[in-house]
Amino acid sequence: MAERIFADLADSQAVIQSRGDAWKAPLWRALSDSGLPMAWVATDGGSADLADGFGALRAAGRAAVALPLAETMLAGWLLAQAGIEPPNTAMTVAPAGPRDRVILGADGRLTGRARRVPFARDVESIAVLASGDRDLSIALVAVTDCMIEQGVNLAGDPADEVMFSAVHPLVIGAAPAGWNVRALLLMGSVARCQQIAGALETMLDISTRYATERIAFEKQISKYQAVQHNLARLSGEVAAAVSAACSAADALASGLDGDDVFLEVASAKIRCGEAAEKGAAIAHQVHGAIGYTSEHILHRLTLRALAWRDDFGVESYWAAELGNLIGRRGADELWPLVSSR
Repeated sequence: MAERIFADLADSQAVIQSRGDAWKAPLWRALSDSGLPMAWVATDGGSADLADGFGALRAAGRAAVALPLAETMLAGWLLAQAGIEPPNTAMTVAPAGPRDRVILGADGRLTGRARRVPFARDVESIAVLASGDRDLSIALVAVTDCMIEQGVNLAGDPADEVMFSAVHPLVIGAAPAGWNVRALLLMGSVARCQQIAGALETMLDISTRYATERIAFEKQISKYQAVQHNLARLSGEVAAAVSAACSAADALASGLDGDDVFLEVASAKIRCGEAAEKGAAIAHQVHGAIGYTSEHILHRLTLRALAWRDDFGVESYWAAELGNLIGRRGADELWPLVSSR
């Protein structure tokens, strides 16, 4: 269903030719009518299917969708952890990085700053994970009650700084017992891994197709060994990213927790980030100068894949955290931990 919606309403070439935002409203309306933004919110007493939601995000990555679909899904999931019914509108989540904190004061108001919050200016509300004196809380906040300093990511999509200055939440609830800020970062990282993997799949597809169509010195450039080598390398990066992203998604969807899910997600975020960097370079190398033009669809994929690396913790953060985990467990536990996955 997601792939059909994106094919009909989010074709990259059609988006580029529109030269505006007119395509966004019908696409979001179709997504809302299908229920995809609320895919991780249980309805009618049933449980939400994480695996299906991750599949939809991979499809969104293949289409390089520049709408707060992943953010709304994450916000709905976060609010559901506290039993809060989410609004049926676009949302985002905060904090979106490991070094930002929002504090819940004794007066029930939120104070703090969250940087690089995706699409903050374009949504109506923000699901916030807030730290109290002892426990974590989950709150729903109206964007109009916050100060927004606009910013953009590498792809030009909103990545805003949100300042909470004694903000009174619309509704607030307690986070599940044993939760920490890392729980949101892990979920957000898997969402970004799926989007990166999807974008890489399309990069490979259009690069392979272009190599068979482009004629240079009277033969297809796909016949040249150097181009074949590059496409093989790109295929390897795509396979690694898809495998890592799906393994991390399976770990979360199957209910794993603790070190097991951390190992999967941290490794996936690192590997998908590396694949985005290498894959984007190869895809542009295959396309040559045409891939850099604003009229070509390649830049929509490569720039977003590179931008998604920065959300919910960059590779260096997760590499350091992974190293800390291995260090705490000791050298004798390294091979059993890796081989168990």
